[in-house]
Parts: sequence; C-alpha cells; structure tokens
Amino acid sequence: MRDLGAGFGYLLKGQRWVARHGKQYGFGLVPGLITLVLYAAALVALALWGQDFVSWSTPFADDWSSPWQGLFRGLLTAVLFALGLLLSVVTFTAVTLLIGQPFYENLSEKVDRDVSPDGTAPESGLPLWRELWISGRDSLRIVLRAAVWGVLLFALGFIPVVGQTAVPVIGIVVTGFFLTEELTAVALQRRRVELRDRLTLLRSRKTLIWGFGTPLAAAFLVPFVAVFLMPGAVAGATLMARELMGEETEDGQGKGSLPSAGPGNLSPSGV
Repeated sequence: MRDLGAGFGYLLKGQRWVARHGKQYGFGLVPGLITLVLYAAALVALALWGQDFVSWSTPFADDWSSPWQGLFRGLLTAVLFALGLLLSVVTFTAVTLLIGQPFYENLSEKVDRDVSPDGTAPESGLPLWRELWISGRDSLRIVLRAAVWGVLLFALGFIPVVGQTAVPVIGIVVTGFFLTEELTAVALQRRRVELRDRLTLLRSRKTLIWGFGTPLAAAFLVPFVAVFLMPGAVAGATLMARELMGEETEDGQGKGSLPSAGPGNLSPSGV
C-alpha cells in the first residue's frame, strides 16, 4: 500500500514541478494539442460511421425482427466506440511522445538536472533520428501489447455483470501500466534501458506503477485533461524512473530504494 501512495505522490510531484517551470509546461502542451486534434477527428468519425460499420459487419442480423436487431447492433456500436476510446487512451501517450520527442526529452533532462545532486542528467549519446526510431519502434510494440489486452477486454465485456463491473476497472489498471511504461521510457531510454528491461523494471514494482498510472489513466478519460497533464506526467515519470534505477536525488531520496533493479543489476543494453 505504501508503494501505491508513493506512485500517486510522483504524479503530484511532476505536476508541481511543471507548475514551477511555466516555460517548460508551455512547450510541453504543444504535442498534446496536436495529438488531441487528430484523435478527436478519429473519434468523431467513429461516432458518425460506427453504426454503419457494425451494420456492414453483421449481415446475419439483417433479417432479425424489431427490436432485437436494433438492440444487438446498438450494443455492438456502443462497445465499438468504448473500445476505440480505450485504445485512444492507451495510444494517446505513445503518439504524443512520438510527436513531442524533442519537447519531452528536453523537459525530462531538465527534471533530472534539477533534482540530481551534481546537476547532471544521463544522456544516451545517440543522434536524434536514432532516438526517434527507437521510440517509435518501442511504442509500436507497446501499442500492440495494449491492443491484445483491448481485444481481450472487449470480449470479456459481453459477460453479464462482470463485463459491466470488473472489466472496466481492469481496463483502467491495464491502461495505467502501459501509460506509465510509455512515460518512464522518456527517461529510461536516455539511460540506454531497452524495452524488455524496462518492462522487467516496472513489473518489479507493480503497486508503485499502478499508483502512478491508474489515476492518470482515469483522468485521461476526461476530454482535454490528457493534454494539460502530459507535461507534469513526463516530469513525474522521470522522478519515478530515478527511484526505479536507484539514483539519488538532491533531497536524498532514491538511492538504494530498489537494490534488485538498480543500474548495477539491470545492465542497460546498447541499441
């Protein structure tokens, strides 16, 4: 339970950090606004033509009598839109981070320098095009993993009672984990920690990750909120990444907090 509170604490610390650094916050809003416009257009299209798609994909229901045909297709349309909304929440961070890679790299580096005892930040030493390639490749892998979960939860949603109660909660928790992976990747990629090692690192502190990601995923369901929380989420994820890697901050926190997953035991591999 302590880790749940600590994870949520990092989310708040990140928002406080960007509140104190208004210029960084302003720059961090730009990628989110671009992504929001793209996703809003996609969701509007799904709302307008989702029912037509469901009708086209269920020709076996053409001869069903009223009201069963309308109820069946209406339910499928609602579930389709819910799935689209879930996937948009999961992929919003990945797409925003990809579009805003230079913005968020800069923000994350400034957070590292601000809290590091020696005022330095880890650097990958890779050219920008290489970092973009790695970020895009890893984001695609995470999106595919999230899509598998999305399809599974979509299917479980048809189970009476469970599908309307437990499944949405599980969906938020799963979404929170993937959101946190994408956000911590900004800081961890600069430390040359590859995707497989990042996932191992996050799974070693699941309650910490859930404490950070679950409320963030729930907040991202509210329109426009994701745009304004993204800069602070990146800052908070950078602070949390320091703890996960066992790095000390200027307030003395972080060092030795995770002996089993620190830099000495999780050798970042080259890319």
